[in-house]
Amino acid sequence: MAYMLMMIEPLNQRQTRTEAEGRAVYDRMVRFGQDLHERGLLIASESLRSHTDATQLQVRNGRMHLIDGPYAEAKEMVGGFFLINCKTRQEALDIAAQCPAAEWCTVEVRETAPCYVESLAAAD
Repeated sequence: MAYMLMMIEPLNQRQTRTEAEGRAVYDRMVRFGQDLHERGLLIASESLRSHTDATQLQVRNGRMHLIDGPYAEAKEMVGGFFLINCKTRQEALDIAAQCPAAEWCTVEVRETAPCYVESLAAAD
């Protein structure tokens, strides 16, 4: 089963770090990803630029609308993700607990599934 580990960061947290601190954090995350790859668990991973560079898109009545940030009510942003292949939800949670980002942000764990599938209450 594939699980997405999303790094949910407080807004502007990155600006509180020096460049050296930011590089050190990034290097820890890269090593975490390399370990997942070596264990045969990693499907994909990426770090995302700040929300200040984001654009949201909607299509309504056949017309495209672009919404540039900053976005009202946003207190957090998705800072990156790891897409992993695990046997169980518990394995995904255990891996998320080892993720360095769990020390400074929230790691959201979600199983991939078609959008029409209702949530299965912890089937494993």
